[in-house]
Amino acid sequence: HMQKRNSQHRTDIISTVEFNYSGELLATGDKGGRVVIFQREQESKNRPHSRGEYNVYSTFQSHEPEFDYLKSLEIEEKINKIRWLPQQNAAHSLLSTNDKTIKLWKISQRDKRAEGYNLKDEDGRLRDPFRITSLRVPVLLPMDRMVEASPRRIFANAHTYHINSISVNSDHETYLSADDLRVNLWHLEITDRSFNIVDIKPANMEELTEVITAAECHPHQCNVFVYSSSKGTIRLCDMRAAALCDRQSKFFEEPEDPSSRSFFSEIISSISDVKFSHSGRYMMTRDYLSVKVWDLNMENRPVETYQVHEYLRSKLCSLYENDCIFDKFECCWNGADSAIMTGSYNNFFRMFDRNTRRDVTLEASRENSKPRAILKARKVSTGGKRKKDEISVDSLDFNKKILHTAWHPKENVIAVAATNNLYIFQDKIN
Repeated sequence: HMQKRNSQHRTDIISTVEFNYSGELLATGDKGGRVVIFQREQESKNRPHSRGEYNVYSTFQSHEPEFDYLKSLEIEEKINKIRWLPQQNAAHSLLSTNDKTIKLWKISQRDKRAEGYNLKDEDGRLRDPFRITSLRVPVLLPMDRMVEASPRRIFANAHTYHINSISVNSDHETYLSADDLRVNLWHLEITDRSFNIVDIKPANMEELTEVITAAECHPHQCNVFVYSSSKGTIRLCDMRAAALCDRQSKFFEEPEDPSSRSFFSEIISSISDVKFSHSGRYMMTRDYLSVKVWDLNMENRPVETYQVHEYLRSKLCSLYENDCIFDKFECCWNGADSAIMTGSYNNFFRMFDRNTRRDVTLEASRENSKPRAILKARKVSTGGKRKKDEISVDSLDFNKKILHTAWHPKENVIAVAATNNLYIFQDKIN
């Protein structure tokens, strides 16, 4: 497989990253429709530092490219989102989706095999019943671990537009999926029907002014969900209030600062990701230049705003010309809701500490990712004299972007996807 410089055609570009509820498994999806699951190694006596190393556990093809003959459209196999289901037995389950079809996968492992059957020989051939003179008790013997991924359910034909979000509800029985104009509610056991709970499609498509960009279920209240829009607004809806949540319960929007208005204001205010805090009291939204934290009890403005790469404000013209201004950056909380992380360009990612208000820029790249090397903070200079360690805005590589990151639910372990490389960083263990 030749490494093409043009990353558009590469199928190994990572398109989603997600830890499971315990953090012991980490799933990535890519442009080629594959899902790769990593499992955290248990600490061993002879290798005390091995704890925290994630190794490949299972790889499977989740989606294939398809063709919609009615619309003459190719449906690409790229995995848009993966969401784990809470573990109910020894097997693990996850939902994965491309633009059109959501699949429920079960990942199970076998590391034992039965031997000593009564009705068949060791090579599997059936025995003549008349030759069976005694009764044997079969025994379980250890064998090499086999991990199998099997599709348990396929949720299809419910989205006319491209699916951008899936979110498992806190009742663990239902989940929602969102595309550009609609949000649907599914039961995990039922594949042939879903309930449409949001529909913003105008009667006349020429009157279309906004699209849905992301949606998520509340972590504790199974009747509450939010969805964000390309106009920079967030709507919080309550399914108990109405079957079709056209009128939101709460509407979050920050008034625009007239002094900073520009030709690009509308584009950069579009929200690319929304995430509830684990506590369920806050939500975080990511737009092109910033991350905002909202208190669910206060709709008129965010309680915190963090600048991700303010130095790009003067570069919006060229970012518009090379289409980067439409990049969709995701954001995530740490397990304690005390810190947040989101990506930037040049393989940089940003972390903000909500208590101290300190922030740091780190880089995920081959050069500085030798095992157990400590990450150095990066600084970008914005004109004037550049200090020795700083990187000039004009030398940032906009093809190297970190759109997808994930934070371990309980520990300071993070996963960062940089194009086709996955980096896992953890707190320094002295």
